[in-house]
Amino acid sequence: MVQAMAGAYKGLRLYPLQHPAIERLLEGLLNSLVPLFAEERPVRMGLLEGVLFLEDQLFSEGSPAAEELARLLQMLELEGLEFHPNIGIGELRSFLGILKDGGGKGETFQDTLTDRGIHNIRACLPQSTEEDEEDQAPRKVYGRALKVVDKIFQDMRLGKIPSSTEARRVVKSMVKLTLADPHALFALSMLRDYDNYTFNHSVNVSVIALAVGRACGLDEEQLRTLGLGGLLHDLGKLIIDRRIITKPGRLTDEEFAEIRKHPQSGAIIVRQMEGISQEVIDIVLCHHLRYDRKGYPEDARGRSISPLADMAAIADTYDAMTTLRSYQHPMTPRKATARLRELGGTVLHPRYVELMINALGPYPVGSLVRLDSNEIGLVIRVDTRQPDTIDLKVLFDGDGERLAEPVVRHLPGSQSKRIIAEVDPFSRGIEVGEFF
Repeated sequence: MVQAMAGAYKGLRLYPLQHPAIERLLEGLLNSLVPLFAEERPVRMGLLEGVLFLEDQLFSEGSPAAEELARLLQMLELEGLEFHPNIGIGELRSFLGILKDGGGKGETFQDTLTDRGIHNIRACLPQSTEEDEEDQAPRKVYGRALKVVDKIFQDMRLGKIPSSTEARRVVKSMVKLTLADPHALFALSMLRDYDNYTFNHSVNVSVIALAVGRACGLDEEQLRTLGLGGLLHDLGKLIIDRRIITKPGRLTDEEFAEIRKHPQSGAIIVRQMEGISQEVIDIVLCHHLRYDRKGYPEDARGRSISPLADMAAIADTYDAMTTLRSYQHPMTPRKATARLRELGGTVLHPRYVELMINALGPYPVGSLVRLDSNEIGLVIRVDTRQPDTIDLKVLFDGDGERLAEPVVRHLPGSQSKRIIAEVDPFSRGIEVGEFF
């Protein structure tokens, strides 16, 4: 089996994937695997201190084929591979195709196997390290997402079709965080980079869309699709004249007509990206279609689209409302959710809006509020099970004086009536994102 697999892998350097010689090598590999499945359990090949093993056989005496496969596993940053009894020649061929194309490393390699429909070969990943766990901190995941979007945008400007590999990987981390505590990542959508609005907005829409999707009861796989769609939803804007995108003030009719082309342009791009589902394409194409289907693009109005597009539209709208633009003062989170409710039934899906608002609570994360003591505090956490239970960072004392250091205070639901008003952060010179 080791000889057969090394031979098939090396054959890629000599022949194209569909060549008859590759087909014969694949048949030999499959025939070598069949006897190993006698006990109807997976066959594992991996590394032990850098030396290849297959089941209970350790190849420690300088087999060139074993050394070739050991180098392959090290290059892929894997501890090993598992081959399952139902494997067929089609999956082996697709597996070789991934090796030929370069399907990523580690966890990304496993994602590529899944995306290509390979279910009988599994990547064995290294054990998580403490450093890996630290990289799952919300701020670090958000930062990774910004870098991924920046790289996608750079590829677009160079005329390349962007890779979706790193985007799918970072969305996977975002989904894990959202399922554990939706408000922790949602808080980071308060971070604003006004000079790089487009890719900052892309990450924020992905984050907010995940909060919407969780409130609507999506499973993990659906959340990944929704988060990826949110991350890529505005790709088409990169094709539009930058002077239109960054224009201060309202657009002319001609300029707005150009803006309206971005969903279709974006859909054309994402269709060419690897591992992109139709639901992601729907999000990119239809996030401006409105719930009553009177939006744009007009030629998408009559078709059936994924409900994930309606969820992404809510996230897109919320982030646009709460962001400072040259022509717009940002809404506070509470006012933005009230406005979303007004748009429910016409522009936005009414049930999804209500589910989102209920999950965010009466005072969403990022709200600046005044207490009955006249203190002013920032909502930094909302209890997932009891959204009227919150944590505050008190920024101003009862006399209106700014505290040198914020004081964190827990406000249980029984004391929620102590909040008497929402305060506009701009009136107090507060940049909300600095406190998360």
